[in-house]
Amino acid sequence: MLVELRQAESLVLLNRVQIEDPPQPGRWITVEGESYLVLQRRHRYQLRGGRYQMASITLLVKRQRRPEDAVVWGQRWVIGDPNCRFNARSPLLRCAVLPAGPCDRCSHREPR
Repeated sequence: MLVELRQAESLVLLNRVQIEDPPQPGRWITVEGESYLVLQRRHRYQLRGGRYQMASITLLVKRQRRPEDAVVWGQRWVIGDPNCRFNARSPLLRCAVLPAGPCDRCSHREPR
């Protein structure tokens, strides 16, 4: 499937690639050595033979290297320790107390 990578803030086209299973928002993707965080996914459909079929997908991305302490939690990526009470459980923000991290040096770290 043809997938467009567009910068989330300005919608500037970054790349067009063929991907079998495009990632969902909140996941990282690496294309030609560059790492991106997928923020939004948009589908385009075409009417063919009286039925709508998916023609392409646009991923709105932010150029970002995946953090060292990013882990899969449930079915998504989170930054830091998802078992900590203050963790945001988000691929964008680690926590409210120490957003820059790392979690292992945080004095407020406590289990949920």
